[in-house]
Amino acid sequence: MKFKNLLKEKLKGKNKELDKGLEKLPSGYQKIGDIIILNLDSSLLKFKKEIGEEALEIFKTGKVRSVCNKFGEIKGKFREPQIEVIAGNENTGTTHIENNCKYKLDIRKIMFAKGNVSERLRIARQVKNNEVVVDMFAGIGYFSVPIGKLAKAKKIYSIELNPVSFSFLKENIKINHISNVEVINGNCQEEIDKLVEKGVKADRVIMGYLPPPKEFLPWAFKIIKKKGVLHYEELVNTDKEKEDINKVFNQIKKTGKEKGFDVELLLAKKIKSYKPRVDHYVFDFRVF
Repeated sequence: MKFKNLLKEKLKGKNKELDKGLEKLPSGYQKIGDIIILNLDSSLLKFKKEIGEEALEIFKTGKVRSVCNKFGEIKGKFREPQIEVIAGNENTGTTHIENNCKYKLDIRKIMFAKGNVSERLRIARQVKNNEVVVDMFAGIGYFSVPIGKLAKAKKIYSIELNPVSFSFLKENIKINHISNVEVINGNCQEEIDKLVEKGVKADRVIMGYLPPPKEFLPWAFKIIKKKGVLHYEELVNTDKEKEDINKVFNQIKKTGKEKGFDVELLLAKKIKSYKPRVDHYVFDFRVF
């Protein structure tokens, strides 16, 4: 039976007012580590404890210790999610495992998009033996961990500004037993300048961040090698798909030209829906 139907069945008859809103129960959930995250309709928030307890009961045999609710948009400089515990253990720290990689994080402090799982694996599989990789917005190691674990890169430079994310990044490199990653806590512009001064050049640059950090593009071109690959992310309006894809290409081409490069579009691919009529896209560019 589907999650929503199971939840409706458990809640039906417990409260007359709640019975009227059962159709507004979420159709699905997100599971990160041993924590379930719901996205409750605002009309159901007064019943969040009851809903949380019944959801926890549904997953009692699935090693789930907490049920949380996402109650707002991602906010702040470091894109913190707005999440509250509505049932179970109040500790929101967990270890999530995917593609044989472990990620420690706190879901109240760090965003983790499960919808990007295939993209994290795809990029790791693209990395060739002995490549030098620069992960410009490394977070907790979303891309650096699978590259370090599943590929045979020569060196991975993982740059992250957020001190909370950086702490988890260091821990995740450690628990995955990765030795070829250098973690750097700082601003990408400043840190790339330092790497370039040391003679570092990258075969592959990852800019896995939304909203897209267009202002950092010159630094991506500053460190990338000729024939290198740039991975970039952007939001594409479903009503203007071709137009928006061309805009991204022209933006990358313009910045590349300013730095003495030309670019070739290798891939423009939808990852998932971001919000109504807006999709999250990934772009691969060859630089030459």
